[in-house]
Amino acid sequence: MSFQHDLEEALLEEVQLETGRLREIVLHNDDVNTFDHVIECLVDICGHDPIQAEQCAWIVHYNGKCSVKRGTFDQLEPKCTALLDQGLSADIQ
Repeated sequence: MSFQHDLEEALLEEVQLETGRLREIVLHNDDVNTFDHVIECLVDICGHDPIQAEQCAWIVHYNGKCSVKRGTFDQLEPKCTALLDQGLSADIQ
């Protein structure tokens, strides 16, 4: 894990303590979008590195869904909207 990832996790835990529970964007499988499109969206919108994005795409493909980002609702809502705008199926849970 990178220092940046560790810092993000620590900040998320701090936010959780201050504001309540964390939420997550869940990406759902569909028969429309290509792997390349899903990977590109996860990199561009969710800040994944390409390997992480590819792993999430495979999880979605085989399990039907995958949590792709955690944070507060206010942090996640614009990212979820951007994924939906790109034709992906996602929601905040």
